[in-house]
Amino acid sequence: MAATSTPAANLTFTSSDSLTWYRSSQSAERGFCARCGGNLFWRLVGGDSVSIMAGTLDTPTQLKITEHIFVGDKSDYYELTDALPKKIGWR
Repeated sequence: MAATSTPAANLTFTSSDSLTWYRSSQSAERGFCARCGGNLFWRLVGGDSVSIMAGTLDTPTQLKITEHIFVGDKSDYYELTDALPKKIGWR
């Protein structure tokens, strides 16, 4: 899944009627659409930034992939063949 992030203070919503936050672990929350179940956001509890799922953004996004994370959990049906950094986990 591709994502980008922004400081939470920079994120504004034109409507949040269907936005639901779910505490998915001790340290993280995920934002979902309560109507369709779409995965929209991710944030650390008490953190100051919000990750935004790239597929939810209108084009052109002008986003560029900068690294691959959790490659240690990658399945065998695809390869990462670019020269970008590949991290086993989050950091």
